[in-house]
Amino acid sequence: MVRTTQLESLPAEWLRLTVQGVPVGCLSPHRAALAARWLPGAALRSDELCWAGESPGEAMAALALLLRERGEISGWRNEAYACERPVSDPCAGFGSELFRLERAAFRFFGLMSRAVHVNAWLPDGRMVCGRRALHKATDPGRLDNCAAGGLAAGESLLDCARRELWEEAGVPAALSLGLRPTGALRSRRIEPEGLHDEVLHVFSLELPPGFEPGNRDGEVSEFLCLLPDELSERLDAGEFSPDAEAVIRQFGRKG
Repeated sequence: MVRTTQLESLPAEWLRLTVQGVPVGCLSPHRAALAARWLPGAALRSDELCWAGESPGEAMAALALLLRERGEISGWRNEAYACERPVSDPCAGFGSELFRLERAAFRFFGLMSRAVHVNAWLPDGRMVCGRRALHKATDPGRLDNCAAGGLAAGESLLDCARRELWEEAGVPAALSLGLRPTGALRSRRIEPEGLHDEVLHVFSLELPPGFEPGNRDGEVSEFLCLLPDELSERLDAGEFSPDAEAVIRQFGRKG
């Protein structure tokens, strides 16, 4: 199993977030100040926002709702991700769950999340790529993998991959039995919403001749089936979302 990491350096002035003594995230000074103001019992230090109270899930959820009401968090999905206790190599294993929180709040606090990406091919060697719908909160209109999506709290990687394949590309369960794990990649970069820090778990799938993908959840506007040369050209032209590009460059070889 291949594992790799692409971590963007963070500005020196950003602050570490610790919850009950566990470092779980990283915030800009502005976001740290907002969180310290509205999180009872939080201590703001020169390099750290520290909170050591009880019931972190309830406290963080209440803070996220307040930040949403004040326009600091957008794209609310009513779907929870799991915040994990850090491990030495999150691409190789999971940490124990510390609390669950609305996925839209993860970038604000700089919490690490997880996602599944599926590289899918047709028998003639073309890769199936979806174009993100224009209403998507992140990377609208850019190309993506055949299917990709965040790992919900309590969901297995394989269940997530199968769910996303059906919702985004119309791949039935009988075909998704052919999913094969091919590696993991950790991607970290600063976005307008805060820090994007995500482990991308990559699967590959060969589709049968004549298969035509079809979106079911409204998140994909079209599908392109790209031969290797055209795929490379579109990657070099910056047409893919950052995470999809990283996944395809690292794990996008058929076979």
